[in-house]
Amino acid sequence: MSEPLFLAPVFHEKIWGGKKLATEFGYKIPSDQTGECWAISAHPHGPATVINGPYKGLTLDQVWAQHREAFGNAKGDVFPLLTKILDANDDLSVQVHPDDAYAAEHEHELGKTECWYVISAEPGAELYYGHNAQTREELADWINHGEWQKLFRRVPVKAGEFYYVPSGTIHALGKGIMVLETQQSSDTTYRLYDFDRVDKKTGKKRELHLKQSIDVTTVPHQDPQLNVEKTQVGDAEVTTYVKPPVSPHFSVYQWLLKSGSATFERQAAPYTLASVLKGTGTLEVDGQTYDIKKGDHFILPYQVKSWTLKGDLQIIASEPGED
Repeated sequence: MSEPLFLAPVFHEKIWGGKKLATEFGYKIPSDQTGECWAISAHPHGPATVINGPYKGLTLDQVWAQHREAFGNAKGDVFPLLTKILDANDDLSVQVHPDDAYAAEHEHELGKTECWYVISAEPGAELYYGHNAQTREELADWINHGEWQKLFRRVPVKAGEFYYVPSGTIHALGKGIMVLETQQSSDTTYRLYDFDRVDKKTGKKRELHLKQSIDVTTVPHQDPQLNVEKTQVGDAEVTTYVKPPVSPHFSVYQWLLKSGSATFERQAAPYTLASVLKGTGTLEVDGQTYDIKKGDHFILPYQVKSWTLKGDLQIIASEPGED
């Protein structure tokens, strides 16, 4: 099937969510507390639906199960990646995710390494990223005694920045931040701290996972060493943010096009995920032209060996890693 798969996202309400997914992207959201757009997802907690072509009406997990040829007959029980847009109208819980081995044993799903492209950030916005404990004993002591100011590292953030968040990294988006997140297809989150908030729907505080957090956190924290590269493809500036071996699970790129045209050739990866963050333009595949705009998400399957973008476009693209 030499055509893209366009997808209809799934939305999740969150205690920290807002309405920017509607005001900024024009999505029809379920409420003014919508935190997550699961844009390219085959996860059972929110699979996206194909809206064009011969697979129209199938969810992405169904396409993965029934038409593996669209993904170059890639191995694996589950589609490995998940693309989200997050609207942090308030601080997220401070959390950490397990690696593949721990998640397989305890949660029966993939681990969760993720990364963020910062779409927007209000003045003064901060991330929680990493911690200050030097040993696991110190980490456990500070967590068990609620020494949060001592433990957490906070980082000022602005639009256009990129953060790689490997499993084992303590992290959270702060209030006023919107990101595109590329991650392994996992929904396992261990909460360390939730600001003592009460969920209005349940009247209770959300569950914390202190033991699991202590188990899986990398100690001491290590900032990943990214080698960000910029290249030119036609009129497009291509920024490579992460790729193997630094990021074994995925590569992430930005395609930035200003009133121009760029033709991309498929390299080693069997398929490519793409999300339009700004602008309008066209995608040409195998003689067919598709209009694309801000808020569109699509997959270029294995059969698409080249594609041409035209217009004014900012796209974040990703490809599966080598694992």
